[in-house]
Amino acid sequence: MEASPTPAAGQGPGPAVPELRPRRTGYRRLPVQQRREQLIAVALELFASRPPEEVGLDDVAEAAGASRPLVYRYFAGGKQQLYEAALRTAADELTSRFAVPVSGTPSEQLSAVLDGYFAFVAEHDAGYSALLRGGSVVETARTSAIVDDVRRAALRRTLRHLGVREAGPRLTLLVRSWIAVVEGASLSWLDEGRTLPVAELRDWLVDQFTAMAAATALHDPQTAEVLAGVLALEGPRPERAARLRAVLGGAS
Repeated sequence: MEASPTPAAGQGPGPAVPELRPRRTGYRRLPVQQRREQLIAVALELFASRPPEEVGLDDVAEAAGASRPLVYRYFAGGKQQLYEAALRTAADELTSRFAVPVSGTPSEQLSAVLDGYFAFVAEHDAGYSALLRGGSVVETARTSAIVDDVRRAALRRTLRHLGVREAGPRLTLLVRSWIAVVEGASLSWLDEGRTLPVAELRDWLVDQFTAMAAATALHDPQTAEVLAGVLALEGPRPERAARLRAVLGGAS
C-alpha cells in the first residue's frame, strides 16, 4: 500500500498525525535511592548559586525535570528537609577536602588542604556565604549543628596534621581561632569579587597560622613544642623555614 502523498500548496491538510512531544527525562523511573540523590544534587546546585531563601521546591522540581508532588514524596518535610539533606551532602564533601597529603613539608601540606577548601568555596559561592553568615529563613538548630560538625572535623584534622593527640585549651583555642580566620577570609574574598589571587590568600593564611602559633607559644609550652617541630620539618625548604623563624623573632 502506497503512502499518502504530501498535499500540495493550497490543498487541505493530510491525515492527522499525532504530535510527538519530547519526554521529560526527569520522570523516568529511577531506583528510590538514585532518585533521592538526584534531587539532592539538583537542590545543592541551586542552593550553591542562590541564597537558600530564594530557592523553592518548584525550582528544584523544574531543574530536576520532575513534579512538585514527586519532590514531596521523597522529602515529606518540604524545603526544610531537602535543604538539610543538601547541606549535609555539602558538609560531607567539604570535610572530605580536609585530607592532608602524605608528602611535602607542613606548610605545603596545609597549603594543599586550603587549595581544596577554596575550590569548594568557589564552587558553592552564594550557598557558602548564606551558610556561614546565618540568618537564613531555613536556618535551624539542625543546620547549625551540621556547620559545627564541619568545624569540629577541621579542628580534628588540623591537630592530627600537627601530630597532636590531646590538645590543651590554648592550642585548641589557637586552631579554632585560625579556622574562624579562614572562614572570614573566604567570605571577604567572595565579597570583594575574588580580586585577590587565591594562591596569595592561601599563602597568607598559612603564614597567619604561624604568626598565631608564635603568639600562643609565648603563653603555652605545648604550642611552643608543636611549633618547634613544624620548623624542624620545614628543613627541605630553607627559605620557608627562614620566613617562619623571622616570625618568631630569630628563634632557632
